[in-house]
Amino acid sequence: MPRPIKSISDPRLKLEILSPEDVRRIHEATLEVIETVGVRFPSPKALDVWEAHGAQVDRNTMIVRAPGHLIEDALKKAPPVYTLAARDPAQDLPLDGNHVYVGTDGCGVQVLDLYTGERRRSTLKDVAEIARVADYLEEVAFIWIPVSAQDRPPETRGLYELKAAWENTTKHVQTESIYSEREARASVEMAALIAGGREELRRRPVLSYALCTAPPLGQDPGTLEAALVAAEAGIPVGFMTMTSCGSTAPATLAGNLVVGNAEVISALAMIQLACPGAPVFYAAAQTAMDLRTGGYTGGGPEDFLFGAASNVLADFYNVPLSMGSFATGAKEPNWQAGIENSLSTFMACVVMSDMLLGVGLLHGSRIWSYEQMLMDCEIFDIVYHMMRGIVVDDETLALDVIRAVGPGGNFLAQKHTRKHMRELWVPKFMDRRPYEEWEAKRDGARDWARAMARQILETHQPEPLDPQLSAELERIIEKA
Repeated sequence: MPRPIKSISDPRLKLEILSPEDVRRIHEATLEVIETVGVRFPSPKALDVWEAHGAQVDRNTMIVRAPGHLIEDALKKAPPVYTLAARDPAQDLPLDGNHVYVGTDGCGVQVLDLYTGERRRSTLKDVAEIARVADYLEEVAFIWIPVSAQDRPPETRGLYELKAAWENTTKHVQTESIYSEREARASVEMAALIAGGREELRRRPVLSYALCTAPPLGQDPGTLEAALVAAEAGIPVGFMTMTSCGSTAPATLAGNLVVGNAEVISALAMIQLACPGAPVFYAAAQTAMDLRTGGYTGGGPEDFLFGAASNVLADFYNVPLSMGSFATGAKEPNWQAGIENSLSTFMACVVMSDMLLGVGLLHGSRIWSYEQMLMDCEIFDIVYHMMRGIVVDDETLALDVIRAVGPGGNFLAQKHTRKHMRELWVPKFMDRRPYEEWEAKRDGARDWARAMARQILETHQPEPLDPQLSAELERIIEKA
C-alpha cells in the first residue's frame, strides 16, 4: 500500500507580506514593462500566437510588446483550480489554494553518494533511486526530476528521466528537463500511456512541466515550443523566473518582482492565447546576487521574502504557485542548510504556496544529498505542525483533567494524556538524548538520515509498471 501524503491545509497561521496596494502597483508596473519594454520570445510559433492576437511583434529582435488588457484578459482564461494526477489516484494533488505540497527539485548534476559519501556526477540510476526513496516519504507529495541522467544522450535524457521516475513512484511527476518540441511530443505520448490514453491524460494529467524563463525579460526558445505542445495536450505548464537582484534584475526587491513577474505572466498569457483554459501555474525562485562573487545565492532573507511575495502575486492572478524553497546554498548538510531551508519553507507555507520545491539539494540546486532530503522532510514536518496552530475548545482546554490532577500532581496517567499525546511532535533526526548518551556515541542527524535512506532504498518497492508498458516507453524514447 502506498504511504499517505502529508500536506498543509486549512492553516491557522497567516502572513501579509504585500498589501493590496503593493500588489496593484507591482501589477501595473509589470504591465507597463511588457507593453513598453517588451519580453523576448525567440520562437516563431510563439511570435505567431502573439501576432495573431494583436501584440506588437519585432521579428528581428523577437521582442513582443503586448498591451495590458491583452495580458489581463488572457490570464482570466487560466483555470484557478485543477488536479495533478498520480499513477495511484489516491495520491492525486488538488491545486485548490488550500494545500501546500512538497516535492523534490532539479536539476542537480552531482550526487553525494549514499554509500561512499563521495561527490560524483549524477546518472539515470540516481534518478530512479531518488524517486524510490521519495515515493516512501509521506512529506514528499510529488517528484520533480531531481538530478540529470548524464549517462544518457542529451537529446533523450529528459525522456529517460521520466521513464525512470514513473517506474519508481506512484506519485505525480513534474519535470523541467524537456527542452524541445520533439521531446515534448514524445513525453506527451509517454504520459498518455501512463494515464490510459490522450483523453484520460487530459482529464488526469500524470505529468506537468516546470520551465525556466531566460532573465532578464526573456524566454527560452525550446521550452516555449515544448510548453505549447504540453498545453495542447492538457498537461499543466508553469514558467519559473530565477531573477537575481543586481545581475538579472534591479537590486531592489520590488524591482526584481516586476522583472520576474513580467517574464512569468507574459509566458502564461501566451499559453492562454494559444490554448484557452489550459492548466498553468506561476513558478518562482528569485534571489539576490552574492555581492562577493556575483553568483546565484540560493538562500538569504531576500529569498524568504520572495517566497512569500510570489504567492501573493500568484493569488492575484488566480493561478497555483510552484515556489523554490529548500535548495540551500550550503555545500553539505549543516547549520546553514538548516537555517535557510527552515526559513524559506516557513515563509512559503505561511502564505500557502501550492508547491514547494527543493528537498535534498545543496549548493543552489547543484548537488543531491539523501541526508539533506530526509532532514528537509523533518523541517517540513515541523512547519506542518506549526501551521495547525492551537485549537481552543472544551476538549483542549482540559479543565476536567486539570481539576482531577490538582496542584502538585502530574498528568502522565490521565486518559486525556493518552488520548492526545500522539498529537505532540516527535523528531526523527533532532537530538534530544541525554548528554551522556550523545557523548558516548557521538552520532547525530546526518548519520541517522543516511541510515534511514539506505534502509528505504534497500527495502521499499512501489507498485511496478507493467513490463509491457515499460517496454513501450522505451520504444517511444528510441523513436525520439
